[in-house]
Amino acid sequence: MENTQTERYHQQIESIFSEMGKVVVGQRYMINRLLIGLFTNGHILLEGVPGLAKTLTVNTLSKILHLQFQRIQFTPDLLPADLIGTMIYNQKQSVFEVKKGPIFANMILADEINRSPAKVQSALLEAMQEKQVTIGETTYMLDRPFLVLATQNPVEQEGTYPLPEAQVDRFMMKVYVDYPTKAEELEVMRRMANMSFAGEVQTILTKEDVAEITKAINAVNISESLEQYIVELIFATRKPAEYGLREEANYIQFGASPRASISLNRAAKAIAFFNKRDYVLPEDIKEVASDVLNHRITLNYEAEADGVTARQIIDRILSKVSITK
Repeated sequence: MENTQTERYHQQIESIFSEMGKVVVGQRYMINRLLIGLFTNGHILLEGVPGLAKTLTVNTLSKILHLQFQRIQFTPDLLPADLIGTMIYNQKQSVFEVKKGPIFANMILADEINRSPAKVQSALLEAMQEKQVTIGETTYMLDRPFLVLATQNPVEQEGTYPLPEAQVDRFMMKVYVDYPTKAEELEVMRRMANMSFAGEVQTILTKEDVAEITKAINAVNISESLEQYIVELIFATRKPAEYGLREEANYIQFGASPRASISLNRAAKAIAFFNKRDYVLPEDIKEVASDVLNHRITLNYEAEADGVTARQIIDRILSKVSITK
């Protein structure tokens, strides 16, 4: 890859952050993770209480990228056919015709995904994993890139349905969205209290640009020792006692799946690329480890009783597992 080409990609990525700043105050961390998902073909799950600009951020990002966008509001009465489409009978021609659902887009915002029951959540499985949808007896390939950005309210909130483990594992990262700082909240209040605030943004990337940046990230080098380090981190979630994590072993019911290794590798490459490097450092892996693993470690009731979180366990694993030369 020519340096001038790579520099152009880095400038485009910085321009995305600048354009996002015209509408969204702060939340650079969330935007960074959304871009990692976009450029590595990974779906992102955003969790946070209502009002933290999750939907606004995804909506604004879709405008900056020249991609087809669909927003699906998940509700308790939503049906799988409302998501993927269905067969409609044409009385004039006496034939069944396919009516494609909103899933046929490049970017899907699954808003408040845990407001719908399991049968609707499961309808996303084939689309997210196989990049295809089956309606009737016909299978339709989805356009690339295909990215599902799902938002959910904390499970403790009333009227929510916890996502099944198989569904959660399809997401590359689960990103916790936190409250803004005092300065950011002051800026949010001033902007949104202004009734004439429009927040117009410009298109930065095309579908072809996204594909080229994806290729550039895929070409980032990762050493064998760091590949082995990723595998050791994943195995530490499955057999923590073997890594000297005996206390944590009492809390973990199931460890991370092989998808975690793949996602951690891809995300670390993206972080390295964003930092204008063509090689991965251990810090890149550690930076995204919590986002990649926090939803893939299933804790038992004892952990819940003791107030232990997956993120705390991940921090202990990162401090315990070392890199072998």
